[in-house]
Amino acid sequence: MLQIVDLSRRFGGIVASDRISFAIPEGELHAVIGPNGAGKTTLIGQLTGEIVPDAGRVLFAGHDITGLRVYRRSALGLARSFQITSLFRDFTTLDNVALAVQAHAGHSFRLWRDARHDPRLRDPARDVLRRAGLADRAEVMVSELSHGEQRQLEIAMALATRPRMLLLDEPMAGMGPEESARMVATLRELKRELTILLVEHDMEAVFALADRITVLVYGRVIASGLPEEIRADPEVRKAYLGEQEAAHG
Repeated sequence: MLQIVDLSRRFGGIVASDRISFAIPEGELHAVIGPNGAGKTTLIGQLTGEIVPDAGRVLFAGHDITGLRVYRRSALGLARSFQITSLFRDFTTLDNVALAVQAHAGHSFRLWRDARHDPRLRDPARDVLRRAGLADRAEVMVSELSHGEQRQLEIAMALATRPRMLLLDEPMAGMGPEESARMVATLRELKRELTILLVEHDMEAVFALADRITVLVYGRVIASGLPEEIRADPEVRKAYLGEQEAAHG
């Protein structure tokens, strides 16, 4: 589904991506982990088209998308969880997703009020909310949602674009244990139907969800493999997992 080949990017003297290569087959949840400054967000930016690589290629579903703009990648089915950067806080959860369905369908935003009543938009929106674990919060104002529920809503709005693959950049950031557990349950359901690349610091969530894991340190892949291989890798433990365990010890 996604193939990254020798992806490289510098910012002045800093090497943010150092010939990164790995592939994600269809249906896999692939986690990318690493310490702060490892280049994870730069990698996501290159996959979405927000950052142009200096060298290397990105292939998605058989298409070379290295030079494509963000909206072209989205049209092919590649979605980032917070492409919708602002939520309408004075609308309900359902209204927000109905507007995202409308935008993807290409209907005029001048008729945005229709999205709040049109069953052709609201029925798909309810289905998206169900998939994102928010079915029981459909009629709640966004301003009343918890932080975790707002992150789930961002995922719902990405799902409204009918993606083939989701790119999730730290969806559990700032969450407490209960909200994190709810997000893990949501992602476990979504991985049944979508290919997912997950960047996340919550190692408990990563090892609970990931089919395979790639570890970045200073923009370079130091390991890529099954969760049990990553957990046992001495270089990974020295560079990252050891410090994580110490922080949570």
